[in-house]
Amino acid sequence: MKIKKGDEIKVLSGKDRGRRGKVERVFPKLGKILVPGLNIYKRHKKSRTKGGGEIVEVSRPIDVNKVAVWCGSCNKSVRVMYVEHEGGRRERICKKCKGVLGGK
Repeated sequence: MKIKKGDEIKVLSGKDRGRRGKVERVFPKLGKILVPGLNIYKRHKKSRTKGGGEIVEVSRPIDVNKVAVWCGSCNKSVRVMYVEHEGGRRERICKKCKGVLGGK
């Protein structure tokens, strides 16, 4: 998975299309990411005491196929490329501007 925790992403399809956010959590086995404030659903909670229940807004994970990494240097949604340096260290870079993509 080329999207990491801390990356800024842009939603490509769905009800939040065009919105951006920062990745809070990654689920590699499911192929999903969690971005606070995006993909919001309402959850009805039953009351546990005498007071009434409530409706809570919850962020749900988004499929990785529906988002793209946002490059801060060229201000565009981009594809990720890997470059291997001496010593076996790999670095993620933007395919458009060749700038280093940050994370975490």
